[in-house]
Parts: sequence; C-alpha cells; structure tokens
Amino acid sequence: MAKNDKKELVIIGAGPGGYAAAFHAADLGIKVTLIDPEVNPGGVCLYRGCIPSKALLHLAKTKEEAMKASEWGLQFEEPKIDRKKIAGWKESVVKKLTEGLGQLSKSRKIEYVQGKAKFTGENELEINPEKGKKFKVSFEKAIIATGSSAMELPNVEIDHKKIWDATDALELKEIPKKMLVIGGGYIGLELGSVYASLGTKVSIAEMTPGFLPGTDRDLTEVFEKKEPFKNVYFETKVEKVKITKQGVKVTLKGKKEQNKKFDCVLVAVGRKPNTQNLGLDKLGISPNENGFIEVDAKRRTDHEHIFAIGDITGEPMLAHKATHEGRIAAEVIAGKKGAAYDPKVIPAVVFTNPELAWCGLTENEAQEKDRKVKVVKFPWVASGRAAAIGENKGFTKLLIDPESEVILGGAVAGKNAGSLIPEIALAIEMGSTANDLALTIHPHPTLSETIMESAELFYGGATHYAL
Repeated sequence: MAKNDKKELVIIGAGPGGYAAAFHAADLGIKVTLIDPEVNPGGVCLYRGCIPSKALLHLAKTKEEAMKASEWGLQFEEPKIDRKKIAGWKESVVKKLTEGLGQLSKSRKIEYVQGKAKFTGENELEINPEKGKKFKVSFEKAIIATGSSAMELPNVEIDHKKIWDATDALELKEIPKKMLVIGGGYIGLELGSVYASLGTKVSIAEMTPGFLPGTDRDLTEVFEKKEPFKNVYFETKVEKVKITKQGVKVTLKGKKEQNKKFDCVLVAVGRKPNTQNLGLDKLGISPNENGFIEVDAKRRTDHEHIFAIGDITGEPMLAHKATHEGRIAAEVIAGKKGAAYDPKVIPAVVFTNPELAWCGLTENEAQEKDRKVKVVKFPWVASGRAAAIGENKGFTKLLIDPESEVILGGAVAGKNAGSLIPEIALAIEMGSTANDLALTIHPHPTLSETIMESAELFYGGATHYAL
C-alpha cells in the first residue's frame, strides 16, 4: 500500500455495507481503499452472522421436513448428526463466498488492507495492518461502515466456554444436552431452533410477554404453534448465572423465582453499534444517546466528506439496509444528482421454521399512530400450494388505506416468507393499490397467489376464501 499518497476514498469496514459501497464506488470510477480485519470482505454477516446461521437453519429445516414426511407415508430413519461435518460444510459456504468477494475486490482494482483504522484528523487515518507497523494516510472522503457487535448483560460474563455469544454458537464446537437462550428476538429464535433440531433441549428466557418484541402478535403466534423449545419463560429476567462443575446454574425471576441447570447459556439480547476506537473525537463526532452516528439522507455525518452507513447509523440493523446505504453513499461521492436514502420500507425476515416476514406499516404501529387501515388476511389453509406441501398454518396479510386503496404494509408467516415479502415491499415502494395486486396474474399453484388473494379480500372475497 502506498502510504503517503492521498486516498480518494477510504472505507472502514468491509461488511455488506462497506463492500457494497466499495464495489459500487469502484464501478463509478472512484479509487477505493477498503480496510477490514478479515482476510477478505464479508464482515460479521458472512463470517459470523447471516450466512453461517442460514446454512445451519437450512439443515434444521431439512431435518424437520424429513421427519414430517412420515405423516404422509414417506418414512425416514432418524437422521444421524455429524457435528464436525456440519461445521465443515458451514465453513465451506463462508469460505466460498468471502473468497469470491476477495476476487471481486481485486477485479475492481480496489486497494484492500487487512487491518484496523482510526481517525487522527479530519483528513487522516492511522492504519494498524495485520502484518507490519502502523502508518498514516490522508484521504479526500471516507465511509465508516464498522457494523455492530453482540450486546452483553451486566450480570452475565461471556466466557466463550459455558456462556456463549452468537459467534460461539455458530462455531458448533459441541451440541449440548441442555441450553438456555437469553433473549427471544430473531437471533435467539434462529440459533435456538438450530440447536433444538440438532438434539439439544433448548429453553428460552425473554423479559417481554412474547417472542420478537414489537412484532405483530399474529405473526409470532404462527411460530409459537410449532416452536421447538423445551421450556419458554416469558416476562422473566435472568438474575444470576454461576458456572459450576456440573454446568451452569441460572436463577430466573418471573412471577416466581426458580433455579435451573444447563450445560451452556447463549446470550442473544441484541447488538450494539461499533463506534469505539474509531477516533471519532478527532472529528468532533459524538454518537447519539442510543450510540449511533447521525447522518443525513445522503449518509453524510456532520462533515461533508465523511459518511457513515449500516448498523452504526441506527435501526433496523440489517445487512440489506447497509448494502442499500453503501450504494447511496457511493453515488453521492461520485456526484450523482438526486442520490439519497429514502426507502418507504425495509423488509425484515426471521428465518425460523416457519419463517416470519414483514415490511411497511404494522398493525401495532397503526394502532399507536391512530392510523385508519383495513387489514386483510388470507389464511394458508385455503391455499392449494400450502396444502400440497403441508404448510397450512401460515397466512399472508396486507394493510391497506381504506380510502386510497394503497398498500401500506404487509406480512407473511410460513414457508419461504422471506422470498414472498419482496413483492409486497415493491408494491409499497411503487405506491400500488390493492387492485394492482389483485389484477396481477400470479402462477398457480404457488404461495405467491396468497398475496393476490389477500388483495382480493379487500374488495369482499377471494377466489379461494370467503370472509
């Protein structure tokens, strides 16, 4: 790396936001320097998050579907779990994707530096490479894309042996007999589902009255009907955790206090933005009360030449949001007129079995805002495709403005919900009406028809379901 020349654009962090910004900026003719501790781009999402967890969830769903097939006359033997082989397959997926990103980086002639960086001035960075001595570089523009890390509990020390964070759980070093997951959000439910499928007796402790706090209850109820956990402790706080020779002793305090023993505990209580050790004080930038860096619609910080994207800029902390922000920042830096971050919706997906997905206005939000909406819901029990694959517990829901008939929000609970929700997101982005969806011919028999028939219900009745 040339250490004394001025860099046109430096990007700190090569996760889904950072590498998307780097690739798009390079495609737009900008000379990019991308800095990250890993040997290749990918960030937490590819190395220790989205991709490895979804690989394991795919195996979990495959096993569950094989076992369910016995109800229809297709009998399989109980699957044999080869932990090392599963872990190896998961790592091979990560390796293939991250190495691919490395090749894409090279093909775009991006200067990639494995290491860490922090600001020492408004136009200067100190880089601490994986190999070699620290050095400084100057730059014209910079994007901060350092992502987030797992939150910890003040009374629970993660030792990475008996008390895990999500990264430890994804390493699949062992399959414990009994596990407690602290946190009933999407990380806890996804990883808890993986271990339950592998044979662990998983219990969940959640402080709120239900899974996925803030999510519409009808969605979580679909999951609760099939949830694979041994015990669920709602409105329960973990008071104390003590490691003993026999395992981990946990004091749970809900309506009553009780002591339970587990082989290990997984802490999955959310994520926090990585804004520490970046030298933000040298820029005069202070995170807000929630720890996020504030940016404008063009993803600029208080300094016009310094941008921030992804998890460090606020909720929702999702990879696809970061990717979109990264592309917007690159276009702004390239001087493209009109480039700005202005999405109407950001889809969210929980990859449990069944999957849960939603976008736009939710029923909870509509009630809080006193917003008048018409909610239409098509139950999958009326779907031919759902019946053919044994998935009749789900539903597809639309929230529609009763006067303009414009789609405001939507949700899907059931198989492949994550692949269905983008159509609803696109409808909202385009300002589509219920009639637009109802008149769009959907292929039969597919689960996508449930979106069309939900829209039909707005007008009184769907082909395969009557109100």
